[in-house]
Amino acid sequence: MRPQERRALGWSLLYVFAVLSAYYVLRPIRDEMGVQGGVENLPWLFSGTLLGMIALNPLFAALVRRLPRERFVAWSYRFFAANLVGFLILFHLADPAQNVWLGRAFFIWLSVFNLFVVSVFWATMVDVFDAEQGKRLFGFLAAGATVGAIAGSTITASLAREAGATNLFFASIVLLEVAVFAVKKLSFREGQEGAPIGGSVLAGISHTFRSPYLLGVCLFILLFTVTSTFLYFQQATIARDYFADRASRTAFFAQVDLLVNVLTLAVQLFFTAHILRKLGVALSLGILPLFTLFGFAALAAAPVIAVLVAFQVLRRAANFALARPTRELLFTVLPREDKYKAKSFIDTVVYRAGDQVGSWSYLLLSSFGLGIAGVAVVAVPLSAAWLAISLWLGRRQVKMAQAEEF
Repeated sequence: MRPQERRALGWSLLYVFAVLSAYYVLRPIRDEMGVQGGVENLPWLFSGTLLGMIALNPLFAALVRRLPRERFVAWSYRFFAANLVGFLILFHLADPAQNVWLGRAFFIWLSVFNLFVVSVFWATMVDVFDAEQGKRLFGFLAAGATVGAIAGSTITASLAREAGATNLFFASIVLLEVAVFAVKKLSFREGQEGAPIGGSVLAGISHTFRSPYLLGVCLFILLFTVTSTFLYFQQATIARDYFADRASRTAFFAQVDLLVNVLTLAVQLFFTAHILRKLGVALSLGILPLFTLFGFAALAAAPVIAVLVAFQVLRRAANFALARPTRELLFTVLPREDKYKAKSFIDTVVYRAGDQVGSWSYLLLSSFGLGIAGVAVVAVPLSAAWLAISLWLGRRQVKMAQAEEF
């Protein structure tokens, strides 16, 4: 860290801490509601999430076109906070049957919220920091995200039984306002709160489909989300079969999140920056798909619950500690409009399209009688293709960053 970067990094750390805490307070509640609504209905919830992303993306692009960064971030986050107030009221007024449907709606809403608010954060970071700074500083930011996730998971794991899950919405509302405060200070310090970005509302979509580089990023995201969805469905089935009541399932999901985030933080503090500097973007980006390939191979050979849970925890930790900050470096070499619009489209609509492919593919594979081992066998070649596109993207990013320097 350099002296002139301290203030910007400090506000950025507060920003990401608040955003991830707000999400991880709610994540275990969403996962339990998904199980309560029926594991067999999860593909429909993923479909609803994709529709929500498609509807929200042009609205966000319109805000980016007309408003300075500080204002469109504030409007976006306060919109979600107002949604939480509405859900809180509805959950307290609804009867048990209505609560099941509200739970499904909340599952869709939080799946939209999660990708959207985190994508906005990283879009701001690749706008504030350049590629060289990203290699040095994004590990710190990823660690700040993990500390926020640990804080959010701890709140829910500790208070879900006593306070009631929906009452924890208040904590997320406060944390979202902290994020708004932090981005306001960040914009002021960086002197970038002035002019709107401008451009077309549909630029994020059109630019993505015209760029081989951005299409490569789309393919990276699709392969990541398909393999993630396969594992998510198995985790949901395990929770349904092993825990009889809703509070225990919520606490279980929170404890898994807590374990993932503690492991992630350890890797971020001691290894992330060193790996990025020593291996570079391409090899660092290839670590998660390589790990996933071996993980699915192990699962195919030993399709037992212990292997599945260990693979899920280790894979998520590898994603948060290394793949996510490395993936964000891919966007530092893009024009400013693409950092917000194309990135938002890829991080939300394309990401949830991958969920669609993964969820319905999983359902199809299950209908053919494939269990844990069978799905793992299918995922191995997908992981190999993911590894290949990761190496290509990493090398391409380096060339584009070098071109910017001249």
